[in-house]
This record gives sequence, structure tokens and C-alpha cells, in this order.
Amino acid sequence: MYPRHSLLFAAAVIALTACGEMAQLPITAGVGPHPQLPPPNPTLIPTVNIAPAKGWPENGKPVAAPGMTVNAFAAGLDHPRWLYVLPNGDVLVAETNAPPKPEDGKGIKGWLMKRVLSKAGAGVPSANRITLLRDTDGDGVAETRSVFIEGLNSPFGMALVGNDFFVANSDAVMRFPYTEGETRIAQPGTKVLDLPAGPINHHWTKNLLASRDGTRLYVTVGSNSNAAENGIDQEVGRAAIWEVDTKLGSYRIYASGLRNPNGLAWEPDGGALWTVVNERDELGSDLVPDYLTSVPDDSFFGWPYSYYGQHLDERVQPQRPDLVAKARVPDYALGPHTASLGLAFSKSALWPAPFDNGVFIGQHGSWNRKPRSGYRVIFVPFKKGKPFGDPIDVLTGLVSADGDAFGRPVGVVLDKHSALLVADDVGNVIWRVTASALPLSPTLAEPTER
Repeated sequence: MYPRHSLLFAAAVIALTACGEMAQLPITAGVGPHPQLPPPNPTLIPTVNIAPAKGWPENGKPVAAPGMTVNAFAAGLDHPRWLYVLPNGDVLVAETNAPPKPEDGKGIKGWLMKRVLSKAGAGVPSANRITLLRDTDGDGVAETRSVFIEGLNSPFGMALVGNDFFVANSDAVMRFPYTEGETRIAQPGTKVLDLPAGPINHHWTKNLLASRDGTRLYVTVGSNSNAAENGIDQEVGRAAIWEVDTKLGSYRIYASGLRNPNGLAWEPDGGALWTVVNERDELGSDLVPDYLTSVPDDSFFGWPYSYYGQHLDERVQPQRPDLVAKARVPDYALGPHTASLGLAFSKSALWPAPFDNGVFIGQHGSWNRKPRSGYRVIFVPFKKGKPFGDPIDVLTGLVSADGDAFGRPVGVVLDKHSALLVADDVGNVIWRVTASALPLSPTLAEPTER
């Protein structure tokens, strides 16, 4: 327990965070291949401006872009975070939340952040399971639901290679036997290899993606801090994408300097690996843009020493000029503090242009920006294997006029009919989005701020 005077101090800090600094640039300034990067504006008390999680009112749903429709594919889930579609069309959803992290965020500031962020809906215990959803009649709604695997440890990423089903727990990659059409795996899994975890485990979500030939897995491992404030010794193997040999149970660092990569996908034309990355906080509402980028082998993206190429983060000492000198500039900025997590390429004639070539991205939403950013699903068009043009809003209306979060998008995936599925971990719904051939205009307005 904290003493009374400490709690009073914390309450005062909560009140002060309602004031604080504000963005001086529109969200669009931090979007695209050449974002504006103003000087840092760190404050003694970080800006805290999160949308409290309320869930959807009866019959409520997101606002789909003109020419699109949205319906609930499945509801009543328990914090659905990540999605995977099996070859037969069954949809898997990881119902999951953070594992215990007793050393993450100690002290008054840590207590404050845990209390404020719990308002975002992240304070509930993890269901620790993967659930299978099946649309038996093809109407866009799952008629059957079954527990596919249970007893996991904050599962997130999933991948099927032949008859091997891989799951990225918060602390290990696991392998399970799979037979097509089965609705439950009861056999215990076998560990492929351990992943960085421990009592801090600041960014606990580990995603994975199989190589095209199925011989390797690519695994995202987020940093153990915001900007190495816990010490660089706590970041071994983190802020990176691993390449895993599943037969040998060995790995190498494929790419590094990525603060918190989540979504992973292969670009359909050139076959390059792409990811979306959550960048650092507490440098002001206008910094640092999250980003979408291709990830070449042995690339380094700056964290923690620099951001967006060679822009130094002076909070990090000592610096590493040798690493900063080779820091790669990301391909495309997604706006500061948007918490971009989900990533799914669209390359299908079933979608009208421009949605037939590009990526859908789920933006979970900011806590460290005023006004808020994210809390939406967007689409970034591609041309010749690279982002081309402005983002297009796909789902909005997830925050009420009073500033409460009805829902927050996380994982996105295309189902066997190429419809977009979106995991909403506050609304506890999987949304399904389809489109007609109506043209759409790019929009990326600021969310309503009250």
C-alpha cells in the first residue's frame, strides 16, 4: 500500500495530466514517407490522455467508410487481440492480456501509469486461450465457437506450417499438432524456444510469421522499456525481429532497433518482409510517429539511441554513434502515438481500387497525445511494392463524443472471402468489413476531442 500523502500526490498528478502540453501539428503532419519531426517537447509529467474503455452500447458498431459495410462476426469474447485464418476458413482469435509483470513501472509514476492505462481496458486477467470461430453457412457471422487451445501464457501470434501449429506465448514459441477441420487441440504443446520475458516484460506481445517455404519463423520481440530507462542490459534480444529455425530451436536477430514491432506480413509483389512499429513516448504529442516499413535482413532502426533515422534521443546515455550512423529511415510514418498494431496486405480483385493493393492497419489508439490519435482502422495504398498516397479511413467512430472508447482495434486479417476481420479488445467483438465498388476519398481527420 502507498501512504496517504503519496496517494494524494498521485491524485494531483492525475489532475495535472489533464492539462499539460498539446500537439502543435495536425496528425497528418506525422504521416507519410516524409513526416514532420519538430523538436522534442518532454515534460516533467507525461501527457496522459487515454479514452476510458466503455464498450459498445446495444446495437452499436464502428462507422465504416462510404461504400463499406461492417457487422459483428463474433461478439462476447474475452479481450480478443490477434487473429489467424486457417486454410479451411476457420478463424482463430487469441483471447489474451498481459501476464503478471511485477517489476514493470515501480514507484509513484509506475503506479500512476498502471492506474491510468487500466482505464483503457488492459487491466483484466488474461483468458490465456485461442478460440476457434466457424462461419458454417457463409453469411459473415460465426455460428460455432470452441476453445481451440487453452492454458497458454498470454498468447499472441499464430502460424500454421503443414501440420504444425505454432503459438507465440509471452515467454516462448510453442508447437502443437494440427489436423485440418478439428475444433480443439487437447495435446500439450512442445516448446520450440524461449523468448525474452521476466518480471518487467514491458512489451509482452510476441507475434510470428512463417517464411514462405515454412522452414523459419519470424518473431517480434518488443523492448523492455520506453527508451532504455531500465538499462540497456534489460534489452538483450529485444526491440527486434528474430528469425527462428523451428527444427533446431535456434534463432538469430534478423533486424533490430525496432521499439515494439507487432504486425508482420509478406508484401505480395516483391516478397519483402514488412512490419508496423510502435515508437517511443514522452517526447511530446507530436513525436515520435509510429511507422510501417519494409525490414531488410540485418537492418537497424535506431531504438533506443535515435528515432526515424538519425534523430538522437538525448534521454539515452551513453549514446552509440556507431549504431546511429547506420539507423535506417522507415518507409512510411503512421502518425505519433497511434499504437499501430495490426497489419494485413490486400492483393485481391474482390476489393475495388485502391483496396486491391495495399495494407490494412489497426490503430489501437494513443495515451500520450493530446488530442488523441489512432482508435481507427486505416488503409495505406501501395504501388510497385511501396506505400503510395495518403491513408484512407476504413473504420472510425470507436470513441464517443464524450471521449470514451467503445472499442479499440488490434489485429486485422483477411478471411477466406477476402473480407477484413478486426479484433476489438475493448468491445470484445470481431468486426467484419466488406466493400462495394464505390470510390473512396482519403481522410485522416483528428478524432473528436472533448
